[in-house]
Amino acid sequence: MLKVSFRRASPDPALPLVRPIAAVPAGMEAVAAAQGFRAEAGQVLEAAAAPRRIWLGLGAGTRQEAEIAGAAAAARLHETPQLLLDATRLAVETTCALAAGAALRAWRFDAHRTRDVAPRLARLVVLTEDVATAKACWEATSAAVRGCLFARELVAEPANHLTTKSFVKRLEGLAEHGIHVDVLGRKRLTRAGFGGLLAVGAGGSTPPRLAVLRWRGSIAAPPVVFVGKGIVFDTGGISIKPAQGMETMRADMAGAAACAGAMLSLALRRSPAPAVAVLAIAENATDARSYRPSDVLRMLSGRTVEVVDTDAEGRLVLADALHYATSRFRPRAVVDLATLTGAIVSALGHHRAGLFGNDAALMSALAAAGEAVGEALWPMPIGEGHRADLASDIADLRQCMPSARGEGGWAARFIPDACHAAAFLREFVAEGVPWAHLDIAGVDTQDAPHPLGPAGPTGFGVRLLDALVAAQFEEEDHHAAP
Repeated sequence: MLKVSFRRASPDPALPLVRPIAAVPAGMEAVAAAQGFRAEAGQVLEAAAAPRRIWLGLGAGTRQEAEIAGAAAAARLHETPQLLLDATRLAVETTCALAAGAALRAWRFDAHRTRDVAPRLARLVVLTEDVATAKACWEATSAAVRGCLFARELVAEPANHLTTKSFVKRLEGLAEHGIHVDVLGRKRLTRAGFGGLLAVGAGGSTPPRLAVLRWRGSIAAPPVVFVGKGIVFDTGGISIKPAQGMETMRADMAGAAACAGAMLSLALRRSPAPAVAVLAIAENATDARSYRPSDVLRMLSGRTVEVVDTDAEGRLVLADALHYATSRFRPRAVVDLATLTGAIVSALGHHRAGLFGNDAALMSALAAAGEAVGEALWPMPIGEGHRADLASDIADLRQCMPSARGEGGWAARFIPDACHAAAFLREFVAEGVPWAHLDIAGVDTQDAPHPLGPAGPTGFGVRLLDALVAAQFEEEDHHAAP
């Protein structure tokens, strides 16, 4: 992660200097006009001079605009080892948002490169009048940044490096921050009856696991629980995916990564709120032991499910994880995150995640948290018809609607699979527990650089969950949904 330090004076006048501004500086009107610079958030103005002097547009100076501005500076100077940020005239919150944006944009995944590794921005020196206050602010702000980058690192890893076994080892490393980690292996899963998770992971090269992360907090209240889909690679199983684009399925564990990153964030800033993450980790592969379409599975809840499509594996592992989470911990609220359906991408593209749930207040709080950190959600329905479509002739319910593969896939575009998946998941949430489901397919990675990061994993969900907890679950007398 980008190293950020705070000083009152520059340690080296020769370093490139970035000065955030809300208006075009006097005497620079002609240069600004030539470069189309209007001091809008993220715009950069640079004059030919040595050492480099750069003016950075702040726009109205909101938190999101400041983060975008900081990210723009990191993008412009991405091969500069270190730079100065002149924040002497800025509020400390704006200063920290600038640093957060720079840290998010400066991240790059080079773990498997052996040559031609480009230099990168490694240090940001922030000039400020109040060093102590800025340091305290950054300590709190940087927690969510570190959590987000931890999630990105996990998602970026290919499946031959991030197996189910190595995934939980990475999670066990969180213990150094005060997070208790318990891992249920195949024997414990079998004894308990995790029928969905075991079926999905039966064909994998390493067995499935359920990782339970606990942050005890300091207030006497039930925990808020995060549930994450952690499919380290998804071939589609027997209902195998087309070859084109299958390489992106290493990111099918982005929901679990986001939950783990959120737990790290809470621990780093010593959140008073008790929190738990339940992560269903498996590889959906093809093997003689793989589960099949038409199989009937007995889930952890005791209910039976008719399998229609083994490429709809996410809802099966989440069903077991949700039942475990809501019955074991009786949480104040539970939020699950998953790269679950292509249908949500058809509906919302790569701009917003789908938001489903059974509690309007929780959904509203999640939407507000998403807007605050720039991880936008959009409410989606779970109608009576969506649940009715999951009726099965041979089991308690059907996993999903037929995929219409026999019709060339055209008809499948008109099946509301994201809504069906949410309706399915709702069946496994304990009665009375406020629940929300975020379908993050489409926002977990980006094909091109975006305002707060390079192309690749985004870490979507980490900062959203951290903001949700900070706003809604850190008061001792809060024992219900927001």
